Amino acid sequence: MTVVTSATVTDLQAALVRGERVVDVREKHEYDRGHVPNAMHIPMSIVPLRIQDIKGEQSGEPVWIICESGARSWRVSDYLTRQGVSVINVEGGTSAWKASGHPLEFV
Repeated sequence: MTVVTSATVTDLQAALVRGERVVDVREKHEYDRGHVPNAMHIPMSIVPLRIQDIKGEQSGEPVWIICESGARSWRVSDYLTRQGVSVINVEGGTSAWKASGHPLEFV
């Protein structure tokens, strides 16, 4: 059984200050309506095709995975963890990010 590491949007904010990466797995129309600043957009449906892009240099720091509520990102995080990618699922997703008053970027 795979164990998915999860963390809060407050933890994500600290990770972004440290320069860690975040991948938004929502659909394009959702991403366009507002996303975490500098989030890479890779919809859930094409994650298996973009594993190398998600891994990047994988300099020891995990990649943060976010969706709208945390459900899709948990499934993607589970999949990526089984592929050997170090990831952290963002609990509550972009909804929690917005509710916490963190800034959004728009396309």
